[in-house]
Amino acid sequence: MAASLRVPRKLCSFLFFYVLFLTLVPQVILGFITYSREELLNIRSASTHHQYDQEYVFRDADPVFCLTNRTTEWIPCSDPKKRLRKRGKRGGLLVRLRRRAHLFDYNHSRIYPPQADTSMALNKLYLTLCKLETIYPEAAFIVAGDFNKANLKTRLPKCYQHIDCATRGGKTLDHCYSNFRDAYKALPRPPFGKADHDSILLIPAYRQKLKQEAPTLRSVQRWSDQADSTLQDCFHHVDWEMFRIASDNNIDEYADSVCEFIRTCVEDVVPIATIKTFPNQKPWIDGSIRVKLKARTTAFNQGKVSGNMTEYKQCSYSLRKAIKQAMRQYRDKVESQFNGSDTRGMWQGLQSITDYRKKSSPVTDQDVLLPGRLNNFFARFEDNTVPLTRPATKTCGLSFTAAEVSKTFKRVNPRKAAGPDGIPSRALRACADQLAGVFTDIFNQSLYQSAVPTCFKRATIVPVPKKAKVTELNDYRPVALTSVIMKCFERLVKDHITSTLPDTLDPLQFAYRPNRSTDDAISTTLHTALTHLDKRNAYVRMLFIDYSSAFNTIVPSKLVIKLETLGLDPALCNWVLDFLTGRPQVVRVGNNISSPLILNTGAPQGCVLSPLLYSLFTHDCVATHASNSIIKFADDTTVVGLITNNDETAYREEVRALGVWCQENNLTLNVNKTKEMIVDFRKQQREHPPIHIDGTVVERVASFKFLGIHITDKLNWSTHTDSIVKKAQQRLFNLRRLKKFGLSPKALTNFYRCTIERILAGCITAWYGNCTALNRKALQRVVWSAQRITGGKLPALQDTYTTRCHRKAIKIIKDINHPSHCLFTPLSSRRRGQYRCIKAGTERLKNSFYLKAIRLLNSHH
Repeated sequence: MAASLRVPRKLCSFLFFYVLFLTLVPQVILGFITYSREELLNIRSASTHHQYDQEYVFRDADPVFCLTNRTTEWIPCSDPKKRLRKRGKRGGLLVRLRRRAHLFDYNHSRIYPPQADTSMALNKLYLTLCKLETIYPEAAFIVAGDFNKANLKTRLPKCYQHIDCATRGGKTLDHCYSNFRDAYKALPRPPFGKADHDSILLIPAYRQKLKQEAPTLRSVQRWSDQADSTLQDCFHHVDWEMFRIASDNNIDEYADSVCEFIRTCVEDVVPIATIKTFPNQKPWIDGSIRVKLKARTTAFNQGKVSGNMTEYKQCSYSLRKAIKQAMRQYRDKVESQFNGSDTRGMWQGLQSITDYRKKSSPVTDQDVLLPGRLNNFFARFEDNTVPLTRPATKTCGLSFTAAEVSKTFKRVNPRKAAGPDGIPSRALRACADQLAGVFTDIFNQSLYQSAVPTCFKRATIVPVPKKAKVTELNDYRPVALTSVIMKCFERLVKDHITSTLPDTLDPLQFAYRPNRSTDDAISTTLHTALTHLDKRNAYVRMLFIDYSSAFNTIVPSKLVIKLETLGLDPALCNWVLDFLTGRPQVVRVGNNISSPLILNTGAPQGCVLSPLLYSLFTHDCVATHASNSIIKFADDTTVVGLITNNDETAYREEVRALGVWCQENNLTLNVNKTKEMIVDFRKQQREHPPIHIDGTVVERVASFKFLGIHITDKLNWSTHTDSIVKKAQQRLFNLRRLKKFGLSPKALTNFYRCTIERILAGCITAWYGNCTALNRKALQRVVWSAQRITGGKLPALQDTYTTRCHRKAIKIIKDINHPSHCLFTPLSSRRRGQYRCIKAGTERLKNSFYLKAIRLLNSHH
């Protein structure tokens, strides 16, 4: 059985079609074929549209022959020079069989006339198989065909026959041999057409992973308009004041009692339903179709016994008709969701139609100790030496109104998972007006006391694998599942903090800020490098920094000091300190949950405030030399060193200063994942000494994936275009599946714009201008393929590039705080709308984004 697991799945599928083919032409055998001479000539004549009137004589030298397309005689298979092939659809039956046999990596087809010597034919098969086993010792060998009374096992005892049911007239005439014991199970099926041989379905003896998966049961809440109305009426008549009085101004007890009451009400009002989900279940397969499937199977079994297959044919027709009707209804449902506002339902339908499956998480609940180990691993950055409290200050002047809280509750996604407090987001959104008053009081009390309720700080960590194959604990990313109420509270605080910060803060941080994206970070990096490379005796060194668990290493006491220097209210800084300290945390893997730990370091990944707090924590990480730039997008940091006359002093000092800054701020540089790339176009290049960080040499690479694009040391884009073309072509398969399903051209175009064009045009303003003609043609070829599938006109990539360049340039001009705003210098008033062109000495710089954008702006006026 273990050996059978090594049989390729493609081999198993092809074997099924092998045996089905036997029913169409009863005496043709794929792999090893027996045939009468007259029948073989008739079949060949029909397949090639020729007629044969002359006689053909078998050669006596060898009973094993093959028939060519251009001759009318039997040619020995051992003669390779006379193995003539004909291309195209009319290439002959044997050629087509051989082409299919290539799936086996095995192209030895044999034809045995009935009058051939059985013993001699078996010996020939024996010698052929022995030769192949010597050449391919690890291969799987399958011999299938109509053996009549012959038995291959008399010559090859190691071959095992898998067909044990009758195939014609109560006798087992068709055999299937392989070199694996009990590899397949044979099931009889109805013959095709007028064939007198039954078709045989060979099922692998091992159970496929899909079939091994048992149906899953999950409990869900059945929300309805009636449930919403009942909860609204319930919360409207509650005296929330009694909860505050009973808590005696204890914010933890106050929040706990209110959340517990809301959760109890939701559990009493909203019914719980158990849903059974089958693996690979199609949404259009319902109970009625399953009944018809069972009826067809029953009719076939009865017809085999009685010999009357009329009822089986009627059941088959009824089943096909029902499936087509169900698929048509499901297609109309997806179309209606597209025309409406239910985009989530539409994309779920498209995923079901295209058989799209996300990479399954390798995290299983079999290891009961894994959650505890992960929890301790995620808490490895804990520093118990830092102070957790600060001296009391005056009360916080920040407060929120019930209208602001209600508006925030109504923005909640009702499908968001409930946090550790168990309050679903659907309840907050449906009862926003009824719950806004009590939670406004809780939020204001929390800000007044500079204390966050413990129930709001609880987090359940769900480990998400960073890659498909997990080998160590560091391959998991800790994503925190927190209270939905706390997320709303954080969103209100975040809006306040953002409004008080200066717009010029950390201009080279392109994440979590309006009118900033990865396009801006890449374009700024490339423009900085290309401008410097236009000078004589100049080159550029780029250091791509990687931090180890950047969010988990934030020290709250150091963060609040930086917040105060930025002008935030000290009482609000104390609230942030309390928010990041004393956080109970557990790790959940399947049904197993670890014991809780109290964390006082880091910002949870999944909280609304965490990205903003990290960007504020690193705002003072800036370049100390004018010839260097530190460009950041969240925790992705890039040091760009502009070297002139081989003087790398400033660049190396910058790297050392960055290492010191990381040590002072408790950030750990992952030297193994940190890479360096050198861009040097000088004719006389010299060897560049490597960079050392903490005594370790940083690896130099010729290509690096920087914020989603592949950048090379030659600043060409062949590597990137090849990557996205391959990825986009894979999505074309899904587009073809949708068209085959019958979706309208409008839905197909929408799928293309959201999946395929998104891949082709990702950060297109930064790299498309310097693509070669060959790269652009390869990209456009994908668009043409999609256009043929959708049947409608799709925009060319060149037009998409031009439109996005012009649009982005307009946004940069309007944003005076954008770091590239200074590049767009307007000319005199007499030439209104015109901008000064940037001097460029190379085509690389001339075709870059900013110069292209200026030319577009000038051409539009």
